[in-house]
Amino acid sequence: MNNGKNLKAVAYGEVLWDVFANEKKIGGAPLNVALRMKTLGCDVAMISCVGNDEDGKAIKDQVKQLGLETDTIVISEDFPTGLVNVTLNERGSATYEISYPSAWDKIELNDLAKATVKSADVLIYGSLVCRDNVSRKALEELLQNDVYKVFDVNLRKPHYTYEILQELMNSADFIKFNDEELLEIAATMDSPFTSLEDNMRFVAEKNKVRAMCVTKGKHGALLMWEGELYQNVGYPVKVSDTVGAGDSFLAALITSLLTDKTPQEAIDFACAVGALVAESPGANPEISPSRIESLMEKVKI
Repeated sequence: MNNGKNLKAVAYGEVLWDVFANEKKIGGAPLNVALRMKTLGCDVAMISCVGNDEDGKAIKDQVKQLGLETDTIVISEDFPTGLVNVTLNERGSATYEISYPSAWDKIELNDLAKATVKSADVLIYGSLVCRDNVSRKALEELLQNDVYKVFDVNLRKPHYTYEILQELMNSADFIKFNDEELLEIAATMDSPFTSLEDNMRFVAEKNKVRAMCVTKGKHGALLMWEGELYQNVGYPVKVSDTVGAGDSFLAALITSLLTDKTPQEAIDFACAVGALVAESPGANPEISPSRIESLMEKVKI
């Protein structure tokens, strides 16, 4: 298993409860990324906000038990802890109904949060948290730090504008899209291309970003790293639900790339981790190193 020891990461953005038909689980893309990076050996902090309510207390307790720094998750007296109603179709693909306003829309930075980012190696942030000006302004302040910046594009209508997406891309060292997101954003930038590869190069050049990845669901992913393209065609699993699969993929990919794995090793490992999350219910299932290795070896044979 890839070892992220000594890699200091900070995730910024939404923490919430994913509410399914019969249960609820902690979630939010940045939190999912943070939790997976923790299991890969990274030192991880989560910057967010929860309400002064039972849901908020439960999130902080659970996240602390899982080993994340929680003093950077502030408590709002005015807004409730975030909830997302998750609906799964017959293929396990999810649609989301996201409550607004939630506490994570109103993140205010405490001194510890600012200091934590200053001393970090990598900052992971997404687009959803920028739907509200309060959390967006806090993110803009953090992006002024000299830290490796990973932008996880997470388009959830109607919670984004292309103007803000452009600003977030311009700030990034690394951008992660899914295939639909890449094509949608490239089209707004007047891309003349149709293929994922051409549009990756187009968006990278326009935004002066040197690294990005595009996930393709069960068909794997593409990685652009130092001007070269790498790919994995996916690992066959029986999908339980897709919630959090892309987040764990990103966590595994960034951890691998920033701990000196080769780009091909990194994307192979990340696709295996993402596939195993899709095979299990919920965003943050436990996955043993042996299961990851077994899946990767099975495909090699």
